[in-house]
Amino acid sequence: MNIVFDLGMVLIEWDPRHLYRKVFDDAGKMEWFLTHVCHNEWNLEQDRGRRWDDAIAEATSRHPAMASEIRLFRERWMEMVPGAIAGSVAILEDLHNRGAALYAITNWNGETFRDTRSRFGFLSLFRDIVVSGDEGIIKPDPAIFALLCSRNDLNAPECLFIDDSLKNVRGAEAAGWQAHHFTSPDALRADLQSRDLL
Repeated sequence: MNIVFDLGMVLIEWDPRHLYRKVFDDAGKMEWFLTHVCHNEWNLEQDRGRRWDDAIAEATSRHPAMASEIRLFRERWMEMVPGAIAGSVAILEDLHNRGAALYAITNWNGETFRDTRSRFGFLSLFRDIVVSGDEGIIKPDPAIFALLCSRNDLNAPECLFIDDSLKNVRGAEAAGWQAHHFTSPDALRADLQSRDLL
């Protein structure tokens, strides 16, 4: 079985609130900013490969009074990534020690992924990582699952995909993969044990 991990919120914590709690003195203002200015759909376009300069210009055109706060999304991006999810990393290491074939598919901007990669040595355990921002494809597009398979000569039914997004899990299943909807390291470990993978 080929075991394919998502990265953000499965192995690596990411949340813009880690940064913007320091920027806004009011939680309501922060949530408004993350809902209406630098929102998930806006950020997803960077994951698809949009250049940061273009992204910042687009958001600033909508909310010019918030230009400085918008720029921080890139300038202080690393503060959104406080660290690894230890329980999941332990599972990854256990799988590696058992000789499992490990891969990853992540919706992540190519530039910020390269900035971050050196912080997490466990990323070297993957045989291949498909980064959406480098490919111009985001999950749950079936093309991104097909890309990992074609690039590594894998068969879809022999791949197990692990993601915290149910939408992405359904996308993997539609592509013919097996899948696990990640909710916690303990639940993931139990599922892998039930499949005789741990």
